[in-house]
Amino acid sequence: MKNSVKYFGIVLLVLFGFQVQAQQRDLDNFRPLDQRGIHMFEAPKDTISTFDGVRVRVGGASTIQFQSLSHQTTGQWTDADGNPQGLAEIGSNFNLPTANLDLDVQLFSGVRMHLRTYLSSRHHPEPYVKDGYIQIDALDFIAPGFMQDVMNHVTVKIGHMENNYGDAHFRRTDNAQAIYNPFVGNLIMDSFTTEVGAEIYYRHSGFLLMGGATNGKLNQSVTNPSAAGVSWLGKVGYDNFDFASPDDLRFRLTGSVYHTSQVPTTYLYSADRAGSRYYEVMELPGVHGFRSGRYNPNFGNEMTAFMINPFVKFGGLEFFGTYEIASGKRSNETSDRSFTQMSGELIYRFGMDENFYVGGRYNTVNGDDPSGVEIDINRVQVSAGWFMTKNILTKIEYVNQQYDGFRPNSRFHGGQFDGIMVEAAISF
Repeated sequence: MKNSVKYFGIVLLVLFGFQVQAQQRDLDNFRPLDQRGIHMFEAPKDTISTFDGVRVRVGGASTIQFQSLSHQTTGQWTDADGNPQGLAEIGSNFNLPTANLDLDVQLFSGVRMHLRTYLSSRHHPEPYVKDGYIQIDALDFIAPGFMQDVMNHVTVKIGHMENNYGDAHFRRTDNAQAIYNPFVGNLIMDSFTTEVGAEIYYRHSGFLLMGGATNGKLNQSVTNPSAAGVSWLGKVGYDNFDFASPDDLRFRLTGSVYHTSQVPTTYLYSADRAGSRYYEVMELPGVHGFRSGRYNPNFGNEMTAFMINPFVKFGGLEFFGTYEIASGKRSNETSDRSFTQMSGELIYRFGMDENFYVGGRYNTVNGDDPSGVEIDINRVQVSAGWFMTKNILTKIEYVNQQYDGFRPNSRFHGGQFDGIMVEAAISF
């Protein structure tokens, strides 16, 4: 309790100390946390600096859902005493509210810091830091105009940060930051990880090239040095969007890769410590798994994943797609297993400033489960949303997810969950 009081006391002091700067909240090369950021991917690259001294932007998010889902299974299994078991009983009610705190600091011309703290999440009711990094878009801290011709196109990010594999993570819900996501849930195989590393970007005439490396660890430690290694990631793509003079037709296409072979465990599909949005679905009684509704292929320490993401927007109609192939194995396996994930979402935005939308998403995962069977998971989501202001979003979603191919003694055998989710999200 004392630690919580101290923590929130510090937050209040920060809010008070920088209230004068709240009139101008946007920083250089910054993706807004409100509705203006929903069609952005990487933070924009602008060579014009507005730096006139250290400036701190205090932001955050708060989100809550009303859940009315039901689940079922045809699987049959028993407990340690031989008694038949079933899924946990769930009903309709509100989920635990989640909250984020964001500190973004313009440290110098072309140099910015980001820090996100989960104040509360499904997995952790207590505050903890999600990630933090420094972003360098100019080298004026060395000398004014130093390597300016190069840095006009180059961005460097360094830190324990959300790694830029694929484009789907730009549209996912990050704990309480749900305003970018037109749906309530993220993808079934939710590729998201925070690892210590660096990424270097080169952007010119709409083309994007990124290369990066991380230490492959979610929780940092100096123990077990023989298992330490490097994970590599890269992205190449094209985006015709011009922030200064946007066209009616927006087109973006990227391809990404993530490869690791030396780290103890691969975290790409299990690193989200905030938890999924579908609480307690397909869980056993008394077992409160925080990733319910998702699937982790459990590749162990060897894995290579590729993701292709097309994005097209014409007027109010937009399409975002995901095609992903991932393969790898655990230390006790002799050959690679592979998985394919596909997702397509079609959104129509309308009204003044496109403050209303309706949309649908189909998401499917197919591959070789560690149990030795080939499994399929299919999900349909239908959603509608209303931006009451650029900072406030309400949305309602119908979701239906079905499991096929699992063994008869698995809780997922013939499994299904479906129902309605209502979510309110605030982000500033």
